[in-house]
Amino acid sequence: RLPLERGKKLRDVLREKDLLHQFFQHHHYDIGTKFPHAFPNGTRVATEPLLNTLDVEYYGTISIGTPPQDFIVVFDTGSSDLWVPSVSCTSLACQTHQMFDPSQSSTYKSTGLSLSIHYGTGEMEGIVGSDTVTVASLLDTNQLFGLSTAEPGQFFVHVRFDGILGLGYPNLAADGVTPVFDNLVNQSLLQENLFSVYLSREATGSVVIFGGIDESYFTGPINWIPVSFQGYWQVSMDSIIVNSQEVACAGGCQAIIDTGTS
Repeated sequence: RLPLERGKKLRDVLREKDLLHQFFQHHHYDIGTKFPHAFPNGTRVATEPLLNTLDVEYYGTISIGTPPQDFIVVFDTGSSDLWVPSVSCTSLACQTHQMFDPSQSSTYKSTGLSLSIHYGTGEMEGIVGSDTVTVASLLDTNQLFGLSTAEPGQFFVHVRFDGILGLGYPNLAADGVTPVFDNLVNQSLLQENLFSVYLSREATGSVVIFGGIDESYFTGPINWIPVSFQGYWQVSMDSIIVNSQEVACAGGCQAIIDTGTS
């Protein structure tokens, strides 16, 4: 038998490594992120630190419900749905992770809808509910999300994250479900209607930023690439060259920018 370990919360890891103060120096404190109801018409930029596991998984913390229940999720541009395990799930993958309990949230609403998602690795089946989701201190109200009732197979058993937060286009989402980012835009919560991601090779230091771009993470101008199909963040690629040799994509091909690929 292989013993399983529960990963610590991101803020605790940053604090233990004496990086939390450095993080908040880099991303200035905004009282509006702590008391969002005091600024109902305000828009802002919100940053969530991500942890890196072996350059394979980048994950951060969100909260769902009232009072909030915390979950570690992959911020995945290759899918569009948000889901977490539910207390109704008996799969081993659920039992080894944090599970959402609808009965403990005063803002949870049932929809009667079902959900089934198949990834390149792993799958889930469940129901769709509605609740308040807090992402990087942004309060996303009436967000539809999945609660897994079954997670077949072994893949999700061994990962450090509880669920997945999709950042793809609405075309990829389950019928009738608006993705989290689109809800943030619809609720006029963001300073700019965009999100940005910085992925570091180090265990800490990666971030996802909602509502803006942090220019301290790069030099020179940003090169904007048109999206060729609004489902995935899909772009046209000319070729793939390694050491001056074309190794793939001869004559051009389609590619997706996927922060959740593992």
